Amino acid sequence: MKYLLNGEETERLKFRLLRPEDFDSWLDLFSSNDVAKYLNLDQKLSETELCKIWFDKVFHRYKNDLGGMNVLIEKKTNQLIGQCGLLIQTIENVKRLEIGYAILPEFRNQGFASESATKCKNHAFKNNFANSLISMIHIDNLSSEKVALKNGMTFEKRLNSFDIFRIDKENWNQKKTVKNIMF
Repeated sequence: MKYLLNGEETERLKFRLLRPEDFDSWLDLFSSNDVAKYLNLDQKLSETELCKIWFDKVFHRYKNDLGGMNVLIEKKTNQLIGQCGLLIQTIENVKRLEIGYAILPEFRNQGFASESATKCKNHAFKNNFANSLISMIHIDNLSSEKVALKNGMTFEKRLNSFDIFRIDKENWNQKKTVKNIMF
């Protein structure tokens, strides 16, 4: 469970592990157009079937120490608003650490994805989990692409229908140093 941010916080969010009782709250994610496509899931499945696959994947990651998505709880309302986390992905036979994020439709465009993704990036680099981080984003998911760019990532390459964005620890350190000098 090395890569999980359970108990971590940002200004507006608390991170915790996903629980089976979160299922009904998470169903709304799959009512949104194109979410199944963006997550590389079968678009013909029902919202309930998609949510079950999602939960199975998250719990598989937890059990096998492959990182995982943390539930995001908004501090002000104590509502589940999304998930974000560090995930081990195998891309072209190489294990890489990814920042993944998904925000429920009613909470989008409020900066929660950027806030939680930045927390994941900083947590990974501060704890020396990897020398670089990626986000794999479906080529049609422009909102997630904006989050990756805002998180300091740059386009690395396209694999099938996914773009890979990347940030190196060295670039992260340089940006932190510049920020500290400016203030």
